[in-house]
Amino acid sequence: MFSKLIKNATVVNEGTTKVQDVLIKNGRIERIDNNIQPSGNCEEINAEGLHLMPGVIDDQVHFREPGLTHKATIGTEARAAVAGGTTTFMEMPNTVPAALTQELLEDKYNIAAKAAVANYSFFMGVSNTNVEEVLRTNAKKNDICGIKIFMGSSTGDMLVDNYITLSRIFAGSELLIATHCEDENVINANKEHYKDADNASFHPLIRNTEACFESSFSAVQLAKMHNTRLHILHISTARELQLFGNMLPLADKRITAEVCIHHLHFTADDYAQQGNLIKCNPAIKAAENKTALWAALLDDRLDIIATDHAPHTWEEKQQPYQKAPAGLPLVQHSLQLMLQYAKEGKISIEKVVEKMSHAPAVCFSIAERGYLREGYHADMVLVNMNEQMTVSKQNLLYKCGWSPFEGHTFPVTIHTTFVNGDIAYANGQVNDACRGQRVKFSRG
Repeated sequence: MFSKLIKNATVVNEGTTKVQDVLIKNGRIERIDNNIQPSGNCEEINAEGLHLMPGVIDDQVHFREPGLTHKATIGTEARAAVAGGTTTFMEMPNTVPAALTQELLEDKYNIAAKAAVANYSFFMGVSNTNVEEVLRTNAKKNDICGIKIFMGSSTGDMLVDNYITLSRIFAGSELLIATHCEDENVINANKEHYKDADNASFHPLIRNTEACFESSFSAVQLAKMHNTRLHILHISTARELQLFGNMLPLADKRITAEVCIHHLHFTADDYAQQGNLIKCNPAIKAAENKTALWAALLDDRLDIIATDHAPHTWEEKQQPYQKAPAGLPLVQHSLQLMLQYAKEGKISIEKVVEKMSHAPAVCFSIAERGYLREGYHADMVLVNMNEQMTVSKQNLLYKCGWSPFEGHTFPVTIHTTFVNGDIAYANGQVNDACRGQRVKFSRG
């Protein structure tokens, strides 16, 4: 088989940064060492001056297929993902139809097998009426990333507010349960209070701290009651952070949490300029929450950095505030944003790799991905930490064609993305012949 030898890369992996060579053979990492010499049919890649790190694993994206393909498809958004250094994605079930049966879930895997240039997994969805179908997923615990429960309404109609349903799934699931936590009663009361709201600055007042905390607290209580493996998505408030600890190694935690890049980057002050473009659920909130999220990320109360990539069309976002859908496209620039913060000294580059590559692999028990290790799949990204890139419509790959980062200049550039040893992205171009693989999990 054809092999690749990456020479003199600055390798960032498992808490260290050092210059090494990496040999790829048969889609996997054959050897990591100094002064590896090529042999046989081997392509040599000079990575001097470039940083090599594991590909990003994004545990929360919405690629909109099936049914919402005017916004995005699995194929288009996977292209944007590899252009941003993301080699593996886990996609949410609130499509049309929603992934509420085993057959509908498999349909999404079949689409990805034909169209995705990145590796893929899909969450099983939950409604108030499909408990038995959800629990059938236990038989596929090494094939499915997890079960997704919307404990607050968002895009789609998948709110689960029946306590008996929730209890049965928390008690019976052998898989990780990922939750969107916002309390619907609190939100509805706030909607009534702000019924004349006419711009996005009201969004964090309607979907406020109380709504997030009450729902997250309920999820944690259910998980503790049933010893469920719980992962709470997109934490957005300082108050919720009291629910999470950092005394255990990640592999031993039963309750984990994710933070998204938009909650680390934007604040409520940005609604004045960005408006509906940064309207999302849970809402981007006041600046003191951002400060607290950063502190919790750095001290390991927050375990994973993700995007909640959720594209809508430009026309949909131009509607009046109360009609405009929630969500924003982010997957193409998540790594660049976090590496920008690394260059600014807010976080170490090793910590970025930990939170975006290692931790998702540990949290979800992903088999042989998320690290640069001999024998692992060669999912990697080469980054130029000294080359700028300005976001424009010309270099966006999202089907929706817009980004909240348009006009922003990142101080780093994604040079090359490898998916299972194949070059999926290089020189500003996606290799559309590349195909990702279905992610496997190593759960007992």
